[in-house]
Amino acid sequence: MIYITQLIFVKEGKEEKSLEFERHAIPLMEKYNGKLIYRLRPSKNDFIDNDKEIPYEIHFISFESEQDLTEFMKDDSRLGFIHLKDESIKSILLVKGEKL
Repeated sequence: MIYITQLIFVKEGKEEKSLEFERHAIPLMEKYNGKLIYRLRPSKNDFIDNDKEIPYEIHFISFESEQDLTEFMKDDSRLGFIHLKDESIKSILLVKGEKL
């Protein structure tokens, strides 16, 4: 089992395109043994140290294996709507880990 944390930074005014991408991508993860554990949309008040840009959303995701994640990333239907992500996402800080 692998775990992924994503801090997602969205281009200003492109929030709806980002959400449209997620409406496609999140259900597709299940096909590849992926699961969205938590999806958070924090505000500035949620951060103790907030001198940096605040992410639009934070996702905690799991996949059964690295292979499942790789297959999800290469899925043809996902690639068909990847332009929504490219148009809306400024950057993503992605951290992979395992349960301790």
